[in-house]
Amino acid sequence: MKRRSLSASSALAICLVAIFPLFVDLVARGSQPLDSVVRAQNRWKNAAADYPWKFPDDHWSHDEYQSEWWYFTGHLQTSDHPPRRFGFQFTFFRFGLAPTLPPRDSTWNSKNLIMAHLAISDIASGEHLFSEVLTRESPLLAGLGIQPDSLLAWSRAPAGSPGRWLLHWNGNGFRMTAHDSTQGLALQLSTRPLKPVVLQGPNGYSRKSPLAGHASLYYSFPRMHTTGTLVVHGRRFAVEGLTWMDKEFGSGQLAENQTGWDWLSVQLLDGREWMGFLVRDTAGNVDHASAALISVEGKRQELSAGEWTWSHSRTWQSPHTKATYPIAWRLRVPGAGLDLSIEALIEDQENRGRRLFYWEGAVQARNAAGELVGHGYVEMTGYGKGNRPPL
Repeated sequence: MKRRSLSASSALAICLVAIFPLFVDLVARGSQPLDSVVRAQNRWKNAAADYPWKFPDDHWSHDEYQSEWWYFTGHLQTSDHPPRRFGFQFTFFRFGLAPTLPPRDSTWNSKNLIMAHLAISDIASGEHLFSEVLTRESPLLAGLGIQPDSLLAWSRAPAGSPGRWLLHWNGNGFRMTAHDSTQGLALQLSTRPLKPVVLQGPNGYSRKSPLAGHASLYYSFPRMHTTGTLVVHGRRFAVEGLTWMDKEFGSGQLAENQTGWDWLSVQLLDGREWMGFLVRDTAGNVDHASAALISVEGKRQELSAGEWTWSHSRTWQSPHTKATYPIAWRLRVPGAGLDLSIEALIEDQENRGRRLFYWEGAVQARNAAGELVGHGYVEMTGYGKGNRPPL
């Protein structure tokens, strides 16, 4: 769980990193007149608490909403003894340029901007690798699948890499493929849910602000068995492990006074999961918070503000961007018997793209006795100066 002017809530919406200035940049190059985009923005559909969920249909795109993303993070390892361990992130983002196609007789007309991120953290070497693609939806560059096609989203690979990045729903789980030949980085994974889909918030209506109207429609697969291959610096690894999947879509997520968020998911070894996020205002204070505990059976329990605390204990400053991020935390949920120390497995898991940067990384959880009790992922956006380009 992006931004500023033209609508701060829309700008902060996609991955909550910085997609809106990129969209404005594309518009400035001729995607369509800027004033028409401003007018069109008022016609997007907003997230509603009574949304009629339907699966598997909702795995596909929802073009009537302005932003949407399919987000996967996980912990994988080889079968070696000892195993080689990896964290990974794979995300497709859709950002609507207009609710309907511009009135032009051209196959290059675009309703959407599509971005995808691939990151692999090699725990053994302490190295974090990141790659991205960003393009308008068009026949040769990127697109979105239409049911019953198994394809959900695709994009051409980065410059210098042949082929495509792909995301499919195969009827039982997700399949993802991505590669960056220049970096010698690739991923090919298949997932199978071990728990049913979980709606995050009442009926999947996830509020991001105390103010009305700032929300997304949000669901998760909190635990998916995952198999496949990773390639790091050209070396291929057969891997297996667990993945967390999030899907969100909406049109007005963060409020004008909000600048980013901290998000955490933990897959506990006892079969439960915890997920929560803190939305920060422009002064760096928590403006809104939400958390839930998911039982072994997959039942979600919403946690009230007094039932949990999540605070950081140590920070790290990026030598590349000079942003300072928390990298160690304490999570307490007394009613669930949780008092966890959470630490980043690698300090530098900052995703640094051509136009934006944020921290997205693998973490581990230990109990008060120091025993390993779970693995997770943290996303932190809106930190540092220049984390998104000015308009």
